[in-house]
Amino acid sequence: MNSIQTLADNQQQPERASDSMDGINIAYTRTRVHTPNEAVLKENRIISVAQPGKWLESYRMLRTRCLQTMDAMEWKTLAITSTSENTGNSLTAANLAISVAMELDRTALLVDANFHNPAINKLFGFQAETGLSDYLQRDAEISSMLINPGIDRLVILPAGKPMFNSTEMLRSPKMLRLVEELRSRYPSRIIIFDMPPILSQDDALGFSPYVDCVLLVIDEGQTKTDELKHAALLLKDIQVLGTVFNKATDNKIRYSA
Repeated sequence: MNSIQTLADNQQQPERASDSMDGINIAYTRTRVHTPNEAVLKENRIISVAQPGKWLESYRMLRTRCLQTMDAMEWKTLAITSTSENTGNSLTAANLAISVAMELDRTALLVDANFHNPAINKLFGFQAETGLSDYLQRDAEISSMLINPGIDRLVILPAGKPMFNSTEMLRSPKMLRLVEELRSRYPSRIIIFDMPPILSQDDALGFSPYVDCVLLVIDEGQTKTDELKHAALLLKDIQVLGTVFNKATDNKIRYSA
């Protein structure tokens, strides 16, 4: 049984954000709120239920270093990709978004833009019948598809239905307008796009000029040198925020600027 329920007022107003002494409070008036299953989150290594330790601190460090650079450059949008499948970029995107949302003066929007293998809803343990593809193909309202996963200051836009022409749709004027809208609506918001691997799909490379910067995730034990060089060549004209070494031998993730 899906544990998503809709919270909406009679006027169906958009999301509101208000400042408070403790940071930013978000009133979700149209966003669906998911009641998380802690067992699922623990199994999927989501840090919102993680005990203090190396795993949690690694993502906090990643967040801090990313935000320092993004703030200095006035960047708001970040795409996360990898060299190949099973590298962990979706988990990195999810946990980085949670880490940003932990900041009391920030909000985070996590967008699943991997139409070939969407994973964000699975990581958080919810079902989503509609998402970004429904907006791009059928003009569905974004506000009707946003989900709060039970974590303060974090909202997720699922991928939606598969698209065979995903590369073209991600490069469309409609997608560009959406990115600009998401970037400008809330000054405190960081938008993170989870993308497919850059070496196996055109989507990440085609979409990368639409965001401020890109974070590349590699598997320290599996990613080959030639793959990393190829990815670096493809991203040579893109603002690369850094590289995340996932599955590191010291049981931590490492970040390289």
